Amino acid sequence: MTPVNSGNLPIIQSKALATIPTIDHAFFTRQGGVSTGIYSSLNCGFGSGDKEENVSENRCRISEKLGVVPSSLVSVYQVHGTNVVTVEEPWDRHSAPKADGMVTRQAGLALGILTADCTPVLFADQDAGVTGACHAGWRGALDGIVESTISAMEMLGATRSRIVAAIGPCIAQKSYQVGLEFRDQFLTHDAQFSDYFIDDDATHLRFDLGGFVGLMLGRTGITEYENVNIDNYAESETLFSYRRTTLAGEKDYGRGLSAITLKSSD
Repeated sequence: MTPVNSGNLPIIQSKALATIPTIDHAFFTRQGGVSTGIYSSLNCGFGSGDKEENVSENRCRISEKLGVVPSSLVSVYQVHGTNVVTVEEPWDRHSAPKADGMVTRQAGLALGILTADCTPVLFADQDAGVTGACHAGWRGALDGIVESTISAMEMLGATRSRIVAAIGPCIAQKSYQVGLEFRDQFLTHDAQFSDYFIDDDATHLRFDLGGFVGLMLGRTGITEYENVNIDNYAESETLFSYRRTTLAGEKDYGRGLSAITLKSSD
């Protein structure tokens, strides 16, 4: 899937979510921002070592693309857990709750997930007017962040049989080398999880994170979901990657943003 240049911000979209007229969504690339150096250019992570004013401007550009005011683009303090918060109004970034998922039924609020190898997942139930977003690294996916997000959407009136979901860019299996002990953590939960590992060499495997998140979606009863199947590790000009920059010996890395918003009716 090739990013589409929407204005000055190239974006990646899910065909499944793009058919829903009541929402806007985008998996933003690293292009179209003002950051420089290793953060070039659309770095959206205040937790990085980038200049605060650059991150703020980048997020303002994303807000404009999504049709919301900058203060209505909210993100959480991600901790690789399963906590999901219901967003009723924006918060100051300094008071962002520790969580890895958000849900809302408030129009004009954009739920933003930061990633640099982990999986962003966006959700929408058009009939209920409920949106959701979560950050699914391997730990969160294994522990149940996908199920927790869907359950939180149901608390707002969503029905899982109507929910449409999209798995955004994340590190692909060919790029995700892990040790043998890594797989053991999965097999203690379910032997089927071995399907998401392939042999690499005598002491390493390759893990399919996006495929595993898709399995978790399917197990919740979500039948309509799409994986955009883009490897952020391989797309150095297009997307940020923690693993890529770490292996390159760089001191820090940029964070990409994926977001979904329920359009205002007025």
